[in-house]
Amino acid sequence: MIAFIGSVFSPYYAWMRRRGDGRAERHCALNISLYGGTRRWAMTERGEASLHRDAHHIAIGPSSLSWRNGVLEIEIRERSFPIPHAIRGRIRVHPEAITGHRESLDPAGLHRWSPMAPRARVEVELDQPGLRWSGNGYLDSNDGDGPLEASFRRWDWCRVPLRDRTAILYDVEGRDGQKRELGLQVARDGSVSPLEAPTAVTLPRTRWRLPRFTRCDTGGTASVVQTLQDSPFYARSVLQTRLLGETAPAMHESLDLDRFKAPWTQAMLPFRIPRALR
Repeated sequence: MIAFIGSVFSPYYAWMRRRGDGRAERHCALNISLYGGTRRWAMTERGEASLHRDAHHIAIGPSSLSWRNGVLEIEIRERSFPIPHAIRGRIRVHPEAITGHRESLDPAGLHRWSPMAPRARVEVELDQPGLRWSGNGYLDSNDGDGPLEASFRRWDWCRVPLRDRTAILYDVEGRDGQKRELGLQVARDGSVSPLEAPTAVTLPRTRWRLPRFTRCDTGGTASVVQTLQDSPFYARSVLQTRLLGETAPAMHESLDLDRFKAPWTQAMLPFRIPRALR
């Protein structure tokens, strides 16, 4: 689940920016992806009149996110697309610790990332479809002062929950061709320390032939267990990897922003991201 104010993958936002109107609040969305036996996707874009927010609460249309007593409570009232099935229910995110850590992803500092809660207990209770789940999860945030595709060519990101800490890897290639290897390890108390980038590993390409890369211990292996989301420019995958002496499952994403900004991709996006009339 991703809450967007200024939906970075919105074709409508890209069109308006080209016309000189880049107001982020006019392009908001709550993205919900369900995998497994019940696969549903929702990412309806809404305008500024549908956005309400303060320091502890964000409402985007009928859905909302609120901090209450240290717990992030998410109320979901969305419809999937293109087949209009309801997605209704709630998610509660119980952070183990809040890091307060922020990193700039580019040399100019235009794009920032915060691994707010690298480890959290997540409770999912959906009424439509009827799903109940609880387990380990993750919460982060991104903000920026320009389009992603203007600063980056691609990136690969990976989160690995280990016994007593969480490892996060970011490999970023800038629009200027410069590469940055960012590694963090976060203890259960939220303290953050650097993680020297391990050995690079090439993963199999997706069905859309999207390249994927990660990093693991020297002499170790990393493999794709399941590709959850496969699009022309973005893939989300479950890996099995070896890092810091432990074999563990990992969440991984690959993003190709050259493909994202290609005219053929932009022409396809409205079929996955509808825009609400009100």
